[in-house]
Amino acid sequence: MAIASFRAKFGSPDEHNRLAQFYASLTDGELQQLAREGTSLTEEARGALASEMSRRGMQADVPGDGTDDQTNDGAIEGASDEADDAEDSAAANGRAEMRDLLTIRQFRDLPEALLAKSVLDSAGIECFLGDDNLIRMDWLWSNLLGGIKLRVRQEDAIVASRLLDSREAEGDNNSPEK
Repeated sequence: MAIASFRAKFGSPDEHNRLAQFYASLTDGELQQLAREGTSLTEEARGALASEMSRRGMQADVPGDGTDDQTNDGAIEGASDEADDAEDSAAANGRAEMRDLLTIRQFRDLPEALLAKSVLDSAGIECFLGDDNLIRMDWLWSNLLGGIKLRVRQEDAIVASRLLDSREAEGDNNSPEK
């Protein structure tokens, strides 16, 4: 029943008006970014986006809106441009990609890995744990997978490693003597 009411709303004038109001509230930069990444939009959303961009006098190059008159060579060039845009978008958003990450530590246990990650996070170094979810589910897999991997960007690797080394040295100095 809910699906039927959803389908009834989809393609309705109310939905078009809602999309038009939403796109009208966005900035020019947000509209351009949405147009570049618009392959996941519905036909109705693409149409509303194109009409808002044309209303503002912007170039409306919404993917999949039927206005692309490219030859096969143009399609190949467009695909490479989209890949470049995706890489630029990832770099602009500050997201590190897997190929840029180095494993600086491996931990058998999750608490040790989380502690090291929190040290780096508090220092403002972006880091990620690899295989942590698998090991959370079954800690016996830790040896099989090579432990939980602490990964950082290449440019942060030396600083992160020194920071973790200094924290380990501090921990050794603060341990009670027996």
